[in-house]
Amino acid sequence: MQTHFHPLLSPALGTQRTLTSFHFGTPGAGEKAYVQASLHADELPGMLVAHHLRGLLEAAEARGEIAGEVVLVPLANPIGLNQTTMHYQLGRFEQASMENFNRNYPDFFSLLKDKIEPSLGHDAAANKRAIRLAMREALMAELPATELQCMRHTLMLLSHDADVVLDLHCDFEAALHMYVEQPLLDQLMPLASCLGAKAVLWAKGSGGSISFDEALSGPWWRLAEHFGSTFPVPMACASTTVELRGQADVSSALAEQDAQAIFRFLQHRGIVAGTAPPLPDAVCEATPLAGTEALHAPHPGVVAFLAAPGDHVVAGQVLAQVVDPLSNRTTPVHASIDGVLYARHSLRWATANLELCRVAGKTPIRAGNLLSP
Repeated sequence: MQTHFHPLLSPALGTQRTLTSFHFGTPGAGEKAYVQASLHADELPGMLVAHHLRGLLEAAEARGEIAGEVVLVPLANPIGLNQTTMHYQLGRFEQASMENFNRNYPDFFSLLKDKIEPSLGHDAAANKRAIRLAMREALMAELPATELQCMRHTLMLLSHDADVVLDLHCDFEAALHMYVEQPLLDQLMPLASCLGAKAVLWAKGSGGSISFDEALSGPWWRLAEHFGSTFPVPMACASTTVELRGQADVSSALAEQDAQAIFRFLQHRGIVAGTAPPLPDAVCEATPLAGTEALHAPHPGVVAFLAAPGDHVVAGQVLAQVVDPLSNRTTPVHASIDGVLYARHSLRWATANLELCRVAGKTPIRAGNLLSP
């Protein structure tokens, strides 16, 4: 294992933060996997999973079993990790800019579509190399001006040439689920099977500013559609956001289980040598992110949930009650679709219109920006 340190731009005099990456195997020897944890710094399960995955990778490397390359970033956001106010960690948005740490990544499709054509031909493998080189050149032409821009830039430099990218997150309270771009589903459903994901939510671009995972997988299917049959463009980066249950689901037992599942997936891809156990059966089918129903509090009050993450629910089922203790009003919150309740809020006091929970359904019911801020 090699350890690399990546100093970030200093936001003020006398301060300095650093990203740390662990590198296993040999660049160019085979496929490359990139795994990072806690880009939203208050989402901690991924850090513990990365800790256990590191141990598995170190042992595999000692046995000579890293057939490709694995880059592991167990703490992807040192900025957010240090944003603590009155013992409460604020890890989703940077306080200086109010920007989401998982938004505003490069739009490689727009950067490359008008420049890359002279470098493309009829060899898909050569086109993959040309596109990755152009992505790196675009990144090297950037001049980050802030600490946050520098952090995003560093993460992109580490991951832009990976064949597989796992961005480990979690929700407030949730069953394990994944966000995937639809053209990469076939490559990532084996990971969903290994992890036992209760929901796999797909989209072809989720709208809004670009998230980390879509910055890496999106260029490939968008360029493939742009050039059509003229130039073959492979689906060369299978990138996904893995939501490792809820914020409180931080335990060695779960982390070891998830690390083993990711390690099995890396074996399945051939990035780690050795015979992987057979893939377990998937416990869910992939459903459109546009088919997700978000349920909101109809008025302020105490929230009493009647369904738990991972439950299969039906249209008309009461998922929660909102109780106003002053007026003695109790209002049920009903699902309007069949599906899986995959995430719910950790707060039990709701302000008016607070999003309470989400249900993954099979039929698209939404359009526009499909991700929360």
